[in-house]
Amino acid sequence: MNIYRAGQDRPQQPVERLEAEAVNSAKTRKPLYEARKKIFPKRAEGRFRRFKWLVMLITLGIYYLTPFLRWDRGPYAPDQAVLIDIANRRFYFFFIEIWPQEFFFVAGLLVMAGLGLFLVTSAVGRAWCGYTCPQTVWVDLFLVVERAIEGDRNARMKLDAAPYTFAKLRKRVLKHSIWLVIGVLTGGAWIFYFADAPTLAREFLTGEAPVIAYTTVAILTATTYVFGGLMREQVCTYMCPWPRIQAAMLDENSLVVTYNDWRGEPRSRHAKKAAAAGESVGDCVDCNACVAVCPMGIDIRDGQQLECITCALCIDACDGVMDKIGKPRGLIAYATLAEYQSNMALATGNGQHAIRPDNVRKEDGSFSNRVRHFNWRIIFRPRTLLYTAIWAAVGIGMLFALVTRERLALNVLHDRNPQYVLESNGSIRNGYTVRILNMVPQPRVMSLTIGGLPNAVMKINGMADNAARAFEVTVEPDEATTLKVFVTLPGEDISRTAENFEFIVSDTAGHETARYDAVFNAPGVKK
Repeated sequence: MNIYRAGQDRPQQPVERLEAEAVNSAKTRKPLYEARKKIFPKRAEGRFRRFKWLVMLITLGIYYLTPFLRWDRGPYAPDQAVLIDIANRRFYFFFIEIWPQEFFFVAGLLVMAGLGLFLVTSAVGRAWCGYTCPQTVWVDLFLVVERAIEGDRNARMKLDAAPYTFAKLRKRVLKHSIWLVIGVLTGGAWIFYFADAPTLAREFLTGEAPVIAYTTVAILTATTYVFGGLMREQVCTYMCPWPRIQAAMLDENSLVVTYNDWRGEPRSRHAKKAAAAGESVGDCVDCNACVAVCPMGIDIRDGQQLECITCALCIDACDGVMDKIGKPRGLIAYATLAEYQSNMALATGNGQHAIRPDNVRKEDGSFSNRVRHFNWRIIFRPRTLLYTAIWAAVGIGMLFALVTRERLALNVLHDRNPQYVLESNGSIRNGYTVRILNMVPQPRVMSLTIGGLPNAVMKINGMADNAARAFEVTVEPDEATTLKVFVTLPGEDISRTAENFEFIVSDTAGHETARYDAVFNAPGVKK
């Protein structure tokens, strides 16, 4: 089959030429202080747009619903699945509980997120920006509201240019009101991660919530409304550092959204007339559909640009036009720089002349065998494999640390003033503050003993006066229990100014044990 001329024998559908101009075109870019020009992106249809809808629903669902998920941890711990309990210095994530001294787990997750971003960028460019970035997700949500109220691109442009009437004012007030409601819901969902969500929601609605809750919601409402509704693409262009960083992460084998001008040029709005006149034209009909759907206001045909977030909506728009005129899809597609340069060299005779569509086609109109096409194996190149290996190593290390971590810890602080007390019978007494960390949400009976100093005994404030080498104490669930302990050693057993020994705490019903190396001071120790 003649691919190049496929469908030309049947009646072709007319292609609408859109009056769209790239706002952020490299050819017309103005100084940074110039007033913003509004962008009215047209609704796109296609596989990438459907994927973006799916990602938006999943990410918004996770953000808004996660605080209300429950997880049973027993009667001594909160049942919210994901909770940042600042008051008690705890972070709960389903079955995982993170204490302050275990913050390296959170740091490890941030490292994994950074490495994952490097990996994704190296493989498929700014896919994070185009699909899952919060700015992209909320802008998509705001655009849904805008289209529902004001219509698609042409209707919104006409409304924006029209003088203010009651109908226009009604639409604008309704749109911005819904945007503000979205902002309030966004800020409200955020504060629910820091307290019991149902309780805080009830208190928030009845006016009983803390002032900090209302302040936080107000700030996040404003930022969501301004960034997602008013500034939109300016946040990506001027505020986000990732467009600059990504340049260092891309290589010649990274997939990016590309206009394949080696098959699209020279453009012609009248391909049939050109063919009848014997002229050689490319597949691009200059309909500007790719410009009209771009939320960043660029023309992908100008090449790679800082503003491009790789949302791939231009691919959907162009594929739809190619279907109408009976040409193969992929005029705008994901492609690597190496692939593009190879095909460009073929179309231009290694730069000896302008693009000639006949150079990349056979006589029957199909693509030449010398044309390079996407090969999915390029993703598994050494660079991406290295990123994957490092990312996996960090994850495995964190998982191992999480599985093997002890849920019992012991900290001891020696009294500094005085460092020792001489009793009337000649014995020496040292005081210690012992903190037993029970890092499970259940009360436990612990055995506190002395290791070393064979004749030493201890007493604990608030317990029986009888001195002993071991005591059983009940520690609170998921808390640090503090004990005031006094260790006494007979005077005749003192041979040095400092004796080493251990405090040992063990779970009487389990197998966990924690030790702490302590020092017993006697007369003559240097202060």
